[in-house]
Amino acid sequence: MNDVPFDLDAYFARIGHAGARDVSLDTLRTLHFLHPQAIPFENMDPFLGRSVQLDVASLQDKIVVGGRGGYCFEHNLIFMHALKALGFEVGGLAARVLWGQSEDAITARGHMLLRAELDGRTYIADVGFGGLTLTAPLLLEPGLEQKTPHETFRIVETGDNFRLQAAVGGGWRSLYRFDLQPQYEVDYSVANYFLSTNPASHFLTSVLAARAAPDRRYALRGNRLSIHHIGGRTEHKQITTAAELADTLEGQLGIDIPDRTAFEARVRETKIVETTI
Repeated sequence: MNDVPFDLDAYFARIGHAGARDVSLDTLRTLHFLHPQAIPFENMDPFLGRSVQLDVASLQDKIVVGGRGGYCFEHNLIFMHALKALGFEVGGLAARVLWGQSEDAITARGHMLLRAELDGRTYIADVGFGGLTLTAPLLLEPGLEQKTPHETFRIVETGDNFRLQAAVGGGWRSLYRFDLQPQYEVDYSVANYFLSTNPASHFLTSVLAARAAPDRRYALRGNRLSIHHIGGRTEHKQITTAAELADTLEGQLGIDIPDRTAFEARVRETKIVETTI
């Protein structure tokens, strides 16, 4: 399955890119901006007990042809395939998530991000971190505050690793820590299997979804939808029924639920919302 060619034209149609195809920072920035707007972050497959496959054929079938989204491995692997097809020098890295954890927490290497080399400089790309997904690549220059179309980010060097931080809520909050050890698809397959099948994984027990828009972000966790407007207010909405949750995912999040009936039943079973129909 790994010898299946990557259909760059189909991927560009999926994200709405009709511009340059050169190996340049402008192209990298454009693709990084378009991808998280067109392809939502979502965990429908693990939540519904469906397998998550990371080979290129499965990724293209689900995300490009099927119009679906996915979580970090799916987003960043397909983005990596697209960049490689254009001729970028790009490879995978792994991170330990710190969002919602203490700064010294030791978490598993459960997140994927990318390292791109361009004009003698190293950039970090990540189109799959849910509600705070980067909408631009970041130069790997510790301490430099870098504005993106959404938040301002910085990379902080701490010992033998780096921390990606976002300026949110009036301060700097760490998303994850990472190093520059190359990762391969087999490494992601192991983490993917755990996160998509282990009963302790939050991807199996809750609904997680996010999508960026030019002027805002949509982020859903469980039955709570947050809409973060750039440089402005944040709206919160509590969702009370399984049908309303499905409508929200299909509408504002742009997610094609693979089996809506099964999804609504699973939402009630896990008591994310009320248990009555």
